[in-house]
Amino acid sequence: MWLLKRGSWLLFLKLTVGLGSLWMLYLASHLDTDKVSGFTRSHSWLEYTDEDGGPEKVCNCSGILQRDQESLEQAKLLTLTKTFRKRIQIPDEFYINETQDCRNFKLRRKYLTFPLSKEEEDFPLAYSMVVHHKVQNFERLLRAIYAPQNIYCVHVDKKSAPSVTSAILAITSCFPNVFMVSEAVSVVYAGWSRVQADLNCMADLYNASTKWKYFINLCGQDFPLKTNLEMVRMLQSLKGSNSLESESLPAEKRWRIHYVHNITDGKIKTTKELKKPPPFNLPIKSGSAYIVVSRGYVGSVLKDSKIKELTNWFKDTYSPDELIWATIQRFPGVPGSKWPNRKYDQTDVNAFARLVKWAGHEGSQDSESAVYPECQGNHVRSICVYGAGDLQWLLQNHHFFANKFDTDRDPIAVFCLEKHLRHKALAEAE
Repeated sequence: MWLLKRGSWLLFLKLTVGLGSLWMLYLASHLDTDKVSGFTRSHSWLEYTDEDGGPEKVCNCSGILQRDQESLEQAKLLTLTKTFRKRIQIPDEFYINETQDCRNFKLRRKYLTFPLSKEEEDFPLAYSMVVHHKVQNFERLLRAIYAPQNIYCVHVDKKSAPSVTSAILAITSCFPNVFMVSEAVSVVYAGWSRVQADLNCMADLYNASTKWKYFINLCGQDFPLKTNLEMVRMLQSLKGSNSLESESLPAEKRWRIHYVHNITDGKIKTTKELKKPPPFNLPIKSGSAYIVVSRGYVGSVLKDSKIKELTNWFKDTYSPDELIWATIQRFPGVPGSKWPNRKYDQTDVNAFARLVKWAGHEGSQDSESAVYPECQGNHVRSICVYGAGDLQWLLQNHHFFANKFDTDRDPIAVFCLEKHLRHKALAEAE
């Protein structure tokens, strides 16, 4: 009986939906007929429920997203208890064991293994994900952004613990469009290696597929604020332009490019040797390590001889990841770029790429100097690690991603975001 039903489904699909509906073929061949027919009526079986969460599932996400004080206080008190903090720790070996059966892993974790719309299927994205620890963070980020039409390159720091590398390799091996970078590097904070990690993934992604439209780079503690469809539509509105921070270099940061910097004992050191001026008399711009750029921009980075010369010049600067992409964005002839005149400067607040709360820019709403409200989580290196109380504000912004989240410290913020975005994505599909 099952074979007859399954054969009827496949015949129906071939006759009525054609090649574009790959997602239905997946359903017909991998799930029972009751669930397939249920999908045509509702996406409820793909919703994240409280049962999909860990100890954080006791929190009221609806109340948290509405900034209900009782819900927020409950969440904050929960994160302070020793029992909770112990229960949220997931060892790397868990992911190695769980991915022994990839099909069951993807089903249990409710990965979206089919495009939710033709619009998304026709507008694939490419991701670089640079990771060095916190496997749980990485897996939940991957699940939140995963779609089969997209392509993902994962760079694990060569210094990472063997268990981290093994766990992430096990996860990526379950997906045909997710792969480990062909050449990993040992990343040094504020050194050139951080750029090289993304460059290596850029090259792999560029060579792996000609179909993707935009490149987005992430780190393991990012999390999306938009559904894939929302990002696709916002990128379509750019009409080939890029969206990244690119501003005039502040005076207090000019030392970063005036002196030669070397790596000594795994740390970057400033020397007294002056650097030569940048090639082509190009003004160096200030920006972020995180970008949203077109395939054409990536092609220029990889192939243009002048940009390669500029790239070599950046190799002994301090924190070149916060300079190079912003400067290339103002390089004449680069697809999607802007003129170098400061009238075309774009701040991190206006760019799509990344929303970060810096401690020095936080403040009350009535403060003229404050850029954003005070962090409701904690700070690491002057960056807010978001708590549940930050979610409503985060979702009011237009950015694609926010940084930082830490499931080892406060998984509630991530859990509520996961549920919100999945519900929104499925509602869009219906």
